[in-house]
Amino acid sequence: MKRREFITLLASTVAGWPSAGLTQSASKVYRVGLLSTGQPLTANNAFGAAFVRGFEKYGYVPDRNLVLEIHGAETHPEHLPQLANDLVANKADAILTFSYPAAMAAKNATTTIPIVATESGGDPVATGLVKSLSRPTGNITGVSDMAIELSAKRLELLKDMVPALRTVAMLWNASDLGMTLRYQGAADAARNLGVRVQALGVREPEDFNEAFAIMEHDPPDAIPTH
Repeated sequence: MKRREFITLLASTVAGWPSAGLTQSASKVYRVGLLSTGQPLTANNAFGAAFVRGFEKYGYVPDRNLVLEIHGAETHPEHLPQLANDLVANKADAILTFSYPAAMAAKNATTTIPIVATESGGDPVATGLVKSLSRPTGNITGVSDMAIELSAKRLELLKDMVPALRTVAMLWNASDLGMTLRYQGAADAARNLGVRVQALGVREPEDFNEAFAIMEHDPPDAIPTH
């Protein structure tokens, strides 16, 4: 799905969710929280601007009848629970999350405010966000992708391109269950192809130095990206 189509779908999901109250009155000012693991989303970048256009398409305009409360943990996921609690305390009408950790923080913070989750790691059931895709229950909706399957497929394509491939380094955020599931899918595919996996899970920025030192000491043939 193209980014523009995705943004339109997400905005329409929020606008059309009855429990969010976003279609009840054009005169009310609605508060929507945006919660991410990285830098706070802004209306000045392409992704943020697309969100604003998506909301405007359905009649919700910032500084008129829409307030966007934007929070980013700035690569410190331990801050997500408090940021999610802040959105709940400020009575957000809906919360949009980016990444599995952000979605789980929002889920733990509220059982009533609608949550629209994206980038859940490819399997919202395995990560515990919802009970099932057909009957998710609770207050979470959103978009799930095939990130786990695609991670394995990328490894297979890499092996096709480089038949002599023997060792791959896999660098991922080990504190993110969604990313860990992606790693496990790719690692299983590597083993089936007879490729050695150099597992480099990181949790803190300081961990990258050790990961790079390992790769310098034992250079891999490739580093699949996700």
